[in-house]
Amino acid sequence: VQLQASGGGLVEAGGSLRLSCAASGRTLKNYNVAWFRQAPGQERMFVAAVARAGGGVEYADSVTGRFTISRDNAETTVSLQMNSLKPEDTAIYYCGVDWSLSHTASVFVSGYDYWGPGTQVTVSS
Repeated sequence: VQLQASGGGLVEAGGSLRLSCAASGRTLKNYNVAWFRQAPGQERMFVAAVARAGGGVEYADSVTGRFTISRDNAETTVSLQMNSLKPEDTAIYYCGVDWSLSHTASVFVSGYDYWGPGTQVTVSS
């Protein structure tokens, strides 16, 4: 199984980007999926998560109201719609998958078993 994050890029402050996370060879339908981000010299930080089986979503306070996490209709990908971007949103964004079948999506790095290689998001001021 390979996990791939895409959709990053360079955008001006106030702009939008949409990130996508897909797993080759496996649907993400039955698993909790989260987005984290890591800025240079900083720890990987929680951004948003969506729980399996119609479970809820969680957001970091810093992105609430600006970012939206969702699954596509076929539940093969998980997207992160990012609006009103700020320079402080600049980071490498990673999607993580929890293969444990837990019904609660974790906000911690340790709650996810598998990570994709990340996609760079740069927001200019």
